[in-house]
Amino acid sequence: MGFDAKSLGLSDSALDLLRDLVHERTGVFYDDNRRDVLADRLAGLVTEGGFQSFLDYYYFLKYDPAAADEWGRVMDALSVPETYFWRELDQLQAVASVIVPELSRRPSARPIRIWSAPCASGEEPLTLAMLLDAGSWFDRAEIELYASDGSPAAIEKAQRGRYRERSFRVLPPHVREQYFSRRGDEWEVDAQLHARVRSWSVVNLGNRSEVEPRAACDVLLCRNLFIYFSPAAVREVVTWFADRMATPGYLCVGASESLLRVTRRFELEEIAGAFVYVKRHEAPGRPPE
Repeated sequence: MGFDAKSLGLSDSALDLLRDLVHERTGVFYDDNRRDVLADRLAGLVTEGGFQSFLDYYYFLKYDPAAADEWGRVMDALSVPETYFWRELDQLQAVASVIVPELSRRPSARPIRIWSAPCASGEEPLTLAMLLDAGSWFDRAEIELYASDGSPAAIEKAQRGRYRERSFRVLPPHVREQYFSRRGDEWEVDAQLHARVRSWSVVNLGNRSEVEPRAACDVLLCRNLFIYFSPAAVREVVTWFADRMATPGYLCVGASESLLRVTRRFELEEIAGAFVYVKRHEAPGRPPE
């Protein structure tokens, strides 16, 4: 997206204010080498909204009560919708083949809760649903699968349940034939499989009040998000996860992400050939879930 930097008042101070506000509200951080990326992604929102400068847009987002809806558009602009079925499959196979069976054997009668966040347009939670369905786990245990993303546009796509060829780049053809039907130049997911995800919701992982109710789960898939967060934001969000997750609780992050210097609340374990962070103990003074 092209823009006239001068007409938008692209000063270092104005963009720094906007960058810091985005970081404060969402956890996403643009360092000095990526400031132009932030400017490019937000420029369209500035001009479409009739603002004269990035500074005007900053004041609107920070102080105007009417800015609540605008933050959804900001999240749409900042999101990186790079996902596909069967992505980083080893962790999801470990969840379906080892973790869910283990959780099904616990004495507690409560359901197994799994949260995929961010879920983008839905390929990740639907991949897990396929794996669980293949093992008949939805019939063998009570499983509650939830999905959310910070981008309203992504959630709208996930709720629609239709995908183009790019989403199937590594999905075996026979699996696509089993769970999808062609609709023109798109493929529509099987309604029963789609319904395995109990809710598709917009959740800002930089907002504690939105995170905590959903983080009371057994398995949390938070993959390929923390590469966009500052170290401080990662530490904060992981603490919110640890405070609310069950014990044991299983946290999956992306292959290029590490929490070893972030937290001691989770221990890195190898499960069925995949690396997963596991909460084995409660923090001192915290009652078990």
